[in-house]
Amino acid sequence: MKVDLHCHSTASDGALTPTLLVERAYERGVTLLALTDHDTLEGLQEAHAAATRLGVQLVNGVELSCVWGGTTIHVLGYGFPLASEALGKAIERLHEGRWRRAETIAERLAAKGIGDALEGALSIQRALGSSENAPARPHFADYLVQAGYVRDRSEAFRKWLGAGKLGDVKQHWPELDDTLATLREAGAWISLAHPWYYDFTRSKRRKLVAAFAQGGGHALEVVNGMQPAEQVGSLAILAREFGLMVSAGSDFHAPAEWSELGLYRALPEDLSPVWRHFRQNDPTIRNAEGPA
Repeated sequence: MKVDLHCHSTASDGALTPTLLVERAYERGVTLLALTDHDTLEGLQEAHAAATRLGVQLVNGVELSCVWGGTTIHVLGYGFPLASEALGKAIERLHEGRWRRAETIAERLAAKGIGDALEGALSIQRALGSSENAPARPHFADYLVQAGYVRDRSEAFRKWLGAGKLGDVKQHWPELDDTLATLREAGAWISLAHPWYYDFTRSKRRKLVAAFAQGGGHALEVVNGMQPAEQVGSLAILAREFGLMVSAGSDFHAPAEWSELGLYRALPEDLSPVWRHFRQNDPTIRNAEGPA
């Protein structure tokens, strides 16, 4: 079984529609897929229709933004019902926060002489066929490239949008403990996304994992795409120390970028994959059983 529990569509900041993403996963041999768009469930109905047609098991997924220790953290939820009231209310608040963040990014760019950034990012987002969610930082990055302010997306993040830059707006996210409580109430399996992505010391990363485990998290994303093998090894040690299961995924956003669907380093064999708890052949929109 080929698994990918982390990917994004045009419902958030990916380049492919949910249908095209599922089709690409199928072509690459993925048989168990979780669509985990940022702070939205809007792509899941369409993705389930494509998955049913192709025989791919699709698990309801989401990647929620939150804050821990002053840093934006991402948490993955799996196997919840789409009708979860707790999750629906939390996502509604996150949508509002994302619009405020987009407006703040545009205001900060305007103060640096870069005008029409919000309109430009929205134009790029809509050209991809996405929903009416707020544009994300990749959309702003593509606008900066299109308008000639930077050479490529990497430069846009390095100069304007990356961690610690003016586009790194955090104040609209809930705290980690609140996000964990929401996902637990929704009956989701919970994984800490890309723990090595955060610019932490080894000690601070361990404190984050400890807080995540204490707050009711279930798994670490020990493997995120083709990250260095030594990072996988270090995260595996943390999973063992705190008795956590593990998840793995490509973190796919677009073709020809740094990740590809179904492509990531192998998990250490002694670790317990969270997807062992997912149910097979559920004809309803809920394709995984959440924890009791």
